[in-house]
Amino acid sequence: MLRIGNLSLNGRVFLAPMAGVSDAAFRSACLGMGAALVYTEMVSAMALCYKDKKTGRLLYVPEGDRPVGAQIFGHEPSVMAEGACYALEISGADLIDINMGCPVGKIVKSGDGSALMQNPDLAFDIISAVRKAVSVPVTVKFRKGWDNGSINAVSFAQMCEQAGADAVAVHGRTKKAMYGGRADWDIIRELTAAVKIPVIANGDVFDGADATHILSYTNADFCMIGRGAMGDPWIFSRANAAIAGSEIPPLPSLRERLETAVIILKKAAVYKGERLACIEARGHLPRYLRGAQHASSIRARFTGVSTIEEVNKIIEEFADYLK
Repeated sequence: MLRIGNLSLNGRVFLAPMAGVSDAAFRSACLGMGAALVYTEMVSAMALCYKDKKTGRLLYVPEGDRPVGAQIFGHEPSVMAEGACYALEISGADLIDINMGCPVGKIVKSGDGSALMQNPDLAFDIISAVRKAVSVPVTVKFRKGWDNGSINAVSFAQMCEQAGADAVAVHGRTKKAMYGGRADWDIIRELTAAVKIPVIANGDVFDGADATHILSYTNADFCMIGRGAMGDPWIFSRANAAIAGSEIPPLPSLRERLETAVIILKKAAVYKGERLACIEARGHLPRYLRGAQHASSIRARFTGVSTIEEVNKIIEEFADYLK
């Protein structure tokens, strides 16, 4: 049985937490396609402590859409502990994940996210405080290091284990690299050999073969898919098949992909309102046409939609192409 702490899992491939992407509607689709665990978008522990309603809505979890982890960020141990409790109260999540890897400037500038990789002592205090505050498993997501001159993922993982983390997720890039270049799977393999808790490998998993490769190469217990799942929730079924050595299902037709995108959009509209859901979908819908030739016209049309009816009209208008 695959486990993280006391949480049993039925697979080895997870959906990564992604701001503006891993909302309730998309998480539901990924679970339906075979993701063994999904994560919420990251939320501010401080905002949770202030009972910010907008932040709380990011933690909405529909009944049955599990297992799910709630990801929080911050840099004050007491606030992170309190925020973790509020996150569980709102979401009923199966685990808490602490973000220590986000490379975005406004997050790092506040001392959050990957900035904590430069302060392992504070990171230790944060993990310890959260671990004591909650009864569910606690995981920590971080990067290879701050830059190529300060690669400390292995020692950081050992620190997380000592602080009480039940698992660690490691993205094989530095903060400075952001999402450029190739992810370093060697550092993940080195890290896996250095800790006893489960390791979740992350970085450059874009198809089933990548999932199989990263798991076998790094000896990690699980892998996490981020950008590879955007516009492609079917990647989880392909990854699971590849890991099992089964026949890999083909990607659905363009028409089927967009129809699934509309189903996800409709769910999002129920949770957050049609206008906001459609505004966010402007960035998501074009991704469902990944790999399609001569699709620039339809992509451009999607970037201006404001209603679900508009989306359906565009799909019908390009029906011949989508065959």
